Amino acid sequence: MARIGVDVGGTNTDLVLECDKGIFFHKVPSTPKDQSIAVIRGVQEICGIAGIAKEQVSLIAHGTTVATNITIEHNGAEVGMLTTRGFRDILHIGRHKRPHNFSLHFDVPWQSNPLVKRRNRIAITERILPPTGEVSVAMDEAEIRAACALFRKRGIKSVCVGFLFSFLNDAHEKRAREIVLEEIPDAYISISSEVANVIREYERFSTVAMNAYVGPKSALYLRNLEEKVQAAGIPAKLRVIQSNGGISTIDGCAKKPVGILLSGPAGGVIGALSEARLAGIENILTNDIGGTSADISTIANGRIRIKNPRDTLVSGHAVMAPMIDLETIGAGGGSIAYLDAAGGFHVGPRSAGSEPGPACYGRGGTEPTVTDAQVVLGRMDADKFLGGDLPLDPALSHKAIKDKIADPMGISVTEAALGIIKVINNNMALTMRANSVARGYDPREFSLMPFGGAGPFHGVALAELVSAKDVLVPLAPGITAAMGLLGTNLQYEHIRSVITNLYTATQAAMDKVNAVIETLIAAGNLDLDADAIAAPDRHFEVIAETRYHGQGFELRVPIPGGRLTEANRPEVIKAFHARHTADYGYAFDDALVELYNIRVIATAAAPHLQLPKVAKGTQTDVPASLLYTRETVFDDGSTHQTPRYDRTKLGAGVTVDGPAILIQHNSTTLLPPGYRAEVLTYGSLRIAKI
Repeated sequence: MARIGVDVGGTNTDLVLECDKGIFFHKVPSTPKDQSIAVIRGVQEICGIAGIAKEQVSLIAHGTTVATNITIEHNGAEVGMLTTRGFRDILHIGRHKRPHNFSLHFDVPWQSNPLVKRRNRIAITERILPPTGEVSVAMDEAEIRAACALFRKRGIKSVCVGFLFSFLNDAHEKRAREIVLEEIPDAYISISSEVANVIREYERFSTVAMNAYVGPKSALYLRNLEEKVQAAGIPAKLRVIQSNGGISTIDGCAKKPVGILLSGPAGGVIGALSEARLAGIENILTNDIGGTSADISTIANGRIRIKNPRDTLVSGHAVMAPMIDLETIGAGGGSIAYLDAAGGFHVGPRSAGSEPGPACYGRGGTEPTVTDAQVVLGRMDADKFLGGDLPLDPALSHKAIKDKIADPMGISVTEAALGIIKVINNNMALTMRANSVARGYDPREFSLMPFGGAGPFHGVALAELVSAKDVLVPLAPGITAAMGLLGTNLQYEHIRSVITNLYTATQAAMDKVNAVIETLIAAGNLDLDADAIAAPDRHFEVIAETRYHGQGFELRVPIPGGRLTEANRPEVIKAFHARHTADYGYAFDDALVELYNIRVIATAAAPHLQLPKVAKGTQTDVPASLLYTRETVFDDGSTHQTPRYDRTKLGAGVTVDGPAILIQHNSTTLLPPGYRAEVLTYGSLRIAKI
């Protein structure tokens, strides 16, 4: 049977297929208006490339940007919210944090682009009190029915419910959901106690509102894709990668799309780590550069980091959902270069995408992009883009840069193209430093891994800018994110607040914590039941989210053995101090440590993509793989007659010295003068100074 990974980007949809005949790669243009069109087309085409029947496909693992794009484009559902009387403006007030402390000109996203308009936030009489969750004021069901009548009148069919202290007692929220479905049977409804069952009302309300905002369109897309897969006669199970790096079912993601807001970028980080391990490397700076954006992450000691809850923002809105720690900026092959009204030179974040695409695509685009700059500099050969599947027109690139940048600035087209590359590289380098140096990591101890279709063009330049140790280019850079989709496990997470002072915890307090753990494990078992996972194949990781008394946010530490006991309580405290020191550089060893939330991560191992070793090569592979030689301009402005090599013909152990360009169907690697590339055992390239 065959397995397919499909990663949808803003410009291209990348596919990898694994079957008994081997591993196959493919790219098709994305279809932004309906991503499923490109997905189905790509699946059918890659089956043809592999020479297998589509009926042989048993799994399609999918990375999607549908939910992400909704938040970027602000075109989600019109949402109605039911909340506790007196607290309808929580979503507007937020945490009173200024996005930029010392700026008088800034945007407040949760106010300028609210997930729920104020007129649609309806106050309901009800009250639950801490710390026990007792009902102080019964819920007025008539008010809920009246709110539903208002929602019907306004055409609102996506409703969220966020009541105060529902993480202690969810009875009111569940009853409210029942009433909403009675009044609006086709409503898409989200309740905070199921989407984010934790303390902190603003973050919980924001998360459930985001779920309702992206939910209808995300669910429609996922259900539509599932139907199209079945209609195409493909009997595969369809799975979606989540922001935390695990995969889940269509049904699970349709109900809780807040968990797939970073679905697309997550696969790239996992794929990068898999290839780094094959190369024997544990520390990597990843940069996934596609046509529209660059996704940047830091992996230390072979472990993917999960964002701290205080940092989990999506389009400026707080989202309490587990996400791989990565940063996304508008920097890709399609990023548009332009001069602002004051003559300032910018590149991105606006992108030409796949339609119309860069000027050289010949699809009507007239604005210069990073891809056009690569063409003008002779780095991207017009007849070799995507293996020749998409011929480029260099004259259009030259005209776009000349008209929009070079002539207005009074410089040559070559200088303008070099400027575009330097600006985009420095934009990415700044974000890479923020994701590494600013968090206590020394890039000199890390290898930089550039991937995505445009990544290896920029790898060496970025390594120089951030002082990385060397560059590691994966086997199929343009398909690495799709490969990551076949390298992850089924994963479900459940969380609940259970505030406990770990220093003074009594047996009764620990019993309460363990009862919550049992409840969360039971919820994880229900998820794995839906996937028909056998009991011996299930694994549960129990995490204590802890903090110093009075601190704003928590840090994650494991609970040894999965239950809190008198014996392991000091271990949890010690682990928290160590984690605090690692993250912040200090710890208060005598301060009170509180357990705030319990998180249970239920997983089941899935088969991972197995890359074969590359055949051993000799230096005679270098002349044998030579395609031709063309003039190329490098970042220092020097021009060289640069040989082009077919990367797929280079065996393990072979080295190539720059200047050179290594061409393959899904990407192109730029090797400047003074650098040497070595083919490693599993086909990746290590690039270092000679």
